[in-house]
Amino acid sequence: MSRFTDKVAVVTGAARGIGAATALRLAEEGAAVAVVDLTAESGETVAAQIREKGGIARAYGCDVADLDAVEAAFARIAEELGGLHILVNNAGITRDNLFFKMPKADWDAVLTVNLTSAFNCAQAAQTYMVNQRYGKIVSLSSRSALGNRGQANYAAAKAGIQGLTATLAIELGPYDVNVNAVAPGYVATAMTAATAERVGSVPEEHQRLAAERTPLRRVGQPEEIAAVVAFLASDDASYVSGQTLYVNGGAR
Repeated sequence: MSRFTDKVAVVTGAARGIGAATALRLAEEGAAVAVVDLTAESGETVAAQIREKGGIARAYGCDVADLDAVEAAFARIAEELGGLHILVNNAGITRDNLFFKMPKADWDAVLTVNLTSAFNCAQAAQTYMVNQRYGKIVSLSSRSALGNRGQANYAAAKAGIQGLTATLAIELGPYDVNVNAVAPGYVATAMTAATAERVGSVPEEHQRLAAERTPLRRVGQPEEIAAVVAFLASDDASYVSGQTLYVNGGAR
């Protein structure tokens, strides 16, 4: 497939997990990919994988919580890769704790990295997209947006992603910019492995219990989320905007 030929895609938090899988998927379909993570070194492994397969990719270091840094990085990406057509807001962290024990610093950190970073990146990207009257923004929300014990900060941030998505779709739609979100359920990543350890479990057992609660009787894989992101970032989804698509194996 070559749905993204001549397109430049920026993927944040792309050094591992869903971000890495998304960067690889977009590159496989022809996009030139900016692999963005906190440091260029951390994203270089994914960028190198893309280049080894014949694709185009560069790793960029950027603190996406810093608007000035984002604007500078996006200007460099547009110059070096030849534009900016697709933005995937994937960068995120967890600082899980029960609400009554949650430090204010952990609330601030999760809201900043998971939600404010999406605002920063979308605001920087829309300049390019509006001018060329074309763009796709896909942000990662989560099933936790519906509420999850021990994740008041993360749930609030991911619910915020859905509100931000709906609003940007309204404001940017007249300029032919589609804005959507993907809300994964349980996906086997380093982040969910850390959650398992937080509750005194191990990843394998944590995944087994999650699978038992899921109609498809298994947990998701990063590549499955990447496939949905790729659809929303493509012209196959040209009339889809302002939506949050839950990808959770049928869990309610």
